[in-house]
Amino acid sequence: MADDEDDDTKLPYLVLVNNEEQHSLWRADLEIPSGWRRVFGPGDKTGCLSYINENWTDMRPLSLRRAIEAASRPAAPDRSPR
Repeated sequence: MADDEDDDTKLPYLVLVNNEEQHSLWRADLEIPSGWRRVFGPGDKTGCLSYINENWTDMRPLSLRRAIEAASRPAAPDRSPR
């Protein structure tokens, strides 16, 4: 098992991001899946994981963050004529 892990760290990797701003560590020799884009790499596994740790600081999907933000805004005043 240790040999597999050593080989694994030598492979080139990418960091991918989807439209929800979720990050993924991805092997560089694999096709990038639909809905994802490369934001970092190719690089070694350690460098890519460092990038993810530094840049993906909020694990919540973007749609959830936006919904929470919208719910926390005060309601607009009613401006209808009386």
